[in-house]
Amino acid sequence: MKWNDKFYHSLDFYLKERFGRKIYKLSLNGGMSCPNRDGKLDTRGCIFCSAGGSGDFATSARLSIGKQIEAAKSLVASKTKEDAYIAYFQAYTNTYAPVEYLENIFMQAISHKDIVALSIATRPDCLADEVIELLVKLNKIKPVFIELGLQTINEESARYIRRGYSLNIYDDAIKRLNMAGIEVIVHMIIGLPNEDINDMLATAKHIAKSKAKGIKLQLLHILENTDLANDYRNNKFSTLSFEEYIDIIITILEILPPDMVIHRLTGDGPKDLLIAPLWSKDKKRVLNEINKQLKARNTYQGAKYHLERN
Repeated sequence: MKWNDKFYHSLDFYLKERFGRKIYKLSLNGGMSCPNRDGKLDTRGCIFCSAGGSGDFATSARLSIGKQIEAAKSLVASKTKEDAYIAYFQAYTNTYAPVEYLENIFMQAISHKDIVALSIATRPDCLADEVIELLVKLNKIKPVFIELGLQTINEESARYIRRGYSLNIYDDAIKRLNMAGIEVIVHMIIGLPNEDINDMLATAKHIAKSKAKGIKLQLLHILENTDLANDYRNNKFSTLSFEEYIDIIITILEILPPDMVIHRLTGDGPKDLLIAPLWSKDKKRVLNEINKQLKARNTYQGAKYHLERN
């Protein structure tokens, strides 16, 4: 049975294959901060990060987890008839709290009858052994996915974006998560200032070599009220064109393992905050062009993997 006609191992395909039906993510807010914001490492956050800490679409942290789930469900009610969702803890760093607090909120989510899995966005330097032990415990109840914000392996770029940790921290964290049987998705930014295609391919290859199960390829967005926006307005760098981005994405897809799950190919910047690139507002156009180019080139090995399993 064919679930879609994409020429890559899409998240939609993977979730339908794993859970047997359409699954939507519900963006939740665990009420946590980040070591890049509370003064442990910095107070400014990553250079590209909005005040919402990448959780601009998440529900309010003032609500209980149960109420957040119900509120988030109402937002996607018109899109699905299924009562099956992933609880996505998205805003800020979602393992940056005492383990007792983490267990409380994650158990509230994972115990909800309509939640089939947890997805937890965090940093590699916020995964103490006791946190991984908790993740293992939760993973025995329902699947747990950990999303790590690597963005780049270029250490100069990492310093510029104020990532706050070195590459060896990521390598150690994903090794421990893999050993614990926790599925890992890694975030990578396409179009960071002063990076060329070779830098981006090196990051993609490193992510694949680290045995991540999935990858999120995120276009660099310039958002209002960020330090990145100041640099952009001071002409310190330019953003990628539509055509450049498509070419880079396809080149990256061609070197990734065919069974790697592609969780994202572009990303959504809040339209009221987005400064550039404005072409990214038309997400459907971007995704359609990627699929069109992959089909025309017929070179991506993931297409063979995908079609053979339909």
